[in-house]
Amino acid sequence: MTSFTVIPVPGHGAEDVVVATSGPDRGSVFTGTEDGAILRVSADGSRVERVAHTGGRPLGLELAPDGRLLVCDARRGLLWVDPATGGVEPITAEVHGVPMVFCNNAAIADDGTLWWSDSSTHFGIDRWKDDFVRNTRTGRLLRRDPDGTVTVVLDGLAFANGVALSAAGDFVCVAETGARTVVRQWLSGPRQGQRDHLCRDLPGYPDNIARGSDGLIWVTIASPTDPLVERLQRGPMALRKLATRLPEALQPRPQQTVRVVAYDDGGRLVHDIDITPAEHGASYHMVTGVREHEGRVWLGSLHEPAIAVVDL
Repeated sequence: MTSFTVIPVPGHGAEDVVVATSGPDRGSVFTGTEDGAILRVSADGSRVERVAHTGGRPLGLELAPDGRLLVCDARRGLLWVDPATGGVEPITAEVHGVPMVFCNNAAIADDGTLWWSDSSTHFGIDRWKDDFVRNTRTGRLLRRDPDGTVTVVLDGLAFANGVALSAAGDFVCVAETGARTVVRQWLSGPRQGQRDHLCRDLPGYPDNIARGSDGLIWVTIASPTDPLVERLQRGPMALRKLATRLPEALQPRPQQTVRVVAYDDGGRLVHDIDITPAEHGASYHMVTGVREHEGRVWLGSLHEPAIAVVDL
């Protein structure tokens, strides 16, 4: 039986996770909570400490070779955070002079190029459901070259979310939460410049994605496919707007589930981990962050005051 452990942290919404693979923090897990804190959790879960505060709402996290954290802050944009000193350095909060609305998730290439998603140009983190249900398709995949040049690589995405690079660096992927796909943009090789899909028709709505130590691209399934949401997204805009103005209790909501899937670079499904937390004596839902490291799969959640770990 797969083991499943929930590790409480002092703050709600530990949305993403990243594991330190070298240096003094090796084995530690970093996460960010809705109060702006960046937390370091020991590998055994016994110690949790705040190492920095972004002053915003941290979402996606990536570790750079120098030990700094690349943080996608939904309110402040792209940041460098030094967990050793607590220092926070802004990278960019705008694209071509226009402020980003919903900086979400990122990946770092070997040459230092930064890739990240801006989920919507209309709605920020506090109104993510509005963008999801209205299906504005204004999400973007962005790139920042080492010289500081920022480029919009893909736009028109249905709630752009998780970002990951292939093991060889020949393509970059971005999850489309609203379309239940992971889009693949080829960066080199015979298909350079082409766009296709790593996977389509996912069994639910993908959030963050990440390449693990096993070379696979892990994809969170934040909630199973909701037939009502699917109908709303295809319906008239007036109906979609009406649905987002209903009282919270009447709006579609994520279902209670813990599920992640993993694909190789050819798009073949390798793992499908679907857990019922109650069977493990735990309560956890809406998995939005994932990171496989040496046979353990770490999880984050947009709502939970905890991270979790699955031992494969």
